[in-house]
Formats: sequence, structure tokens, C-alpha cells
Amino acid sequence: MVVSDRTVSPKTPALMPGAEFFSLWGADSAPSFPNDGAEPPFATWFPPAEGYRFEIITIPPTSTPQPSGLDITAATADAERELPGLFAAMDKDHPGMHRTDTVDLLYVLSGRCTIRLDDGATVDLAEGDTAVQNGVRHAWNVPGDTPCRLLCVSIGGTRKP
Repeated sequence: MVVSDRTVSPKTPALMPGAEFFSLWGADSAPSFPNDGAEPPFATWFPPAEGYRFEIITIPPTSTPQPSGLDITAATADAERELPGLFAAMDKDHPGMHRTDTVDLLYVLSGRCTIRLDDGATVDLAEGDTAVQNGVRHAWNVPGDTPCRLLCVSIGGTRKP
């Protein structure tokens, strides 16, 4: 049974010109069956433990300029409303760095990007490449002039002390 066949519009926060966030499916708990196939409710961009998210993310080139005259307070509030919890995960002292309690399964649909890890290591990815991140602190960089589009499944986990 197909329960949804619809166009999904991206969220495009003013704080990240050129970025697109497509939320395709998700839940805040593990699936249980049988069910009616309806999309489960979920509240935040990143899933809690046992939750999951299915997304497409377009990351703009690192050289993309910030818009002039942007009201940062209003843009931040708008981003939090549209993508709850996304910007709260960001390290304000190290732009772009963030860490979530998720396992992220990533597939590069188009473009190129670099994952920069907390220890300074980098991983270059191109179209068709995959990566798995296990709750590591990281940032994304997109060299050149072409955005990078990622298919991402995030599975919520529990961080050990």
C-alpha cells in the first residue's frame, strides 16, 4: 500500500543561503507493525533515541556569500521554527561544527563535499560516495561553485558518558 506520493518542498533558512532541507519521513520512536502507514509525527530536525529521519540536504558552496542586511535575530527565530533543533546543535564558537546523538547514513546524490572532523581529519566525498557518521563532531565544506546534495538517514542513539 502506498500512503503518500507528494511533492516535498524544501526549508530554505535565510541563515544558510543556498541550503535546502527536505524532510521526507521520520518518527520519534522505533517503528512498530502493523500500522496504517501514515507518517508518524515528529517534532525536531534531529531524532531522539530510537527515532529516525529520512532527508535530502543541499549544502551550498562554502564561498556562498551571506546576504547583506540580514536581521540575524529574526532569521534565527525563523530557522528554529522551520528546522527545530538544527541550529541549536551548532557550535557558536566554531562555525559549522556540530554533533548530534545520531548515526548518519549518507549518500552523495550530486556534487562534492568534505567532512571536517573535530581532530582536523577530513574526508572528501563525491557523487555516488557513502559515509557513516557515528555521533562525531563535524562540519561540512563544499569546495568550488556547485552545491552538494546528500541523501541522509539519521538514527537516534544514546551517547555513553
